[in-house]
Amino acid sequence: MFEVLFAYFNRNYALSEQDKSTMRTVFTQRTLKKGEFLLRPGELTKYGAFVTQGFLRSYVIDAKGKEHVVQFAPENWWISDKSGMATDVKATFFIDAIEDTTVLLIDLPGHLMLMEKVPVFAASFQTGMQKRASAKDIRIVNSLTATAEERYNDFLAMYPTIAQRVPQHMLASYLGITPETLSRIRKLQARRR
Repeated sequence: MFEVLFAYFNRNYALSEQDKSTMRTVFTQRTLKKGEFLLRPGELTKYGAFVTQGFLRSYVIDAKGKEHVVQFAPENWWISDKSGMATDVKATFFIDAIEDTTVLLIDLPGHLMLMEKVPVFAASFQTGMQKRASAKDIRIVNSLTATAEERYNDFLAMYPTIAQRVPQHMLASYLGITPETLSRIRKLQARRR
């Protein structure tokens, strides 16, 4: 599993053998079965997770019981409830497995140690946070200004493999539309082809 993590970093940065050795000391492997929770609201957020195999999602449930998917995390993606990682604040998100999944978990002390001792980790984290902030801004603007079909098409353009792996109701939730609307969009687009 560590080879997947090391390959992730080596795409943009060169990890030394010492970097790899240090990283092995702070990550813990965990396997989740489909439907199993990594985190629930109210729990303390102890870990960030790097997905080495499988697929996770984070979501909230509103007062009416409706799920709102915030993030999908397939292989080579990170996921956590970031608000709880830095403090003793309890989690707001559910994080569960959409497929059988293996993750490498890192706690806050381990994260801070790698930020200090492994420059590649620190550089990758900074780049990742910038990309995440940009993607979040784009998603907010799209949710306010784009039609349902435009949001769906943008998602397909950015994440074509994710759209194929998640159930329709989860994708609709992420896009902020009903499953019925997503079904109509797909049927209309199929007819246009």
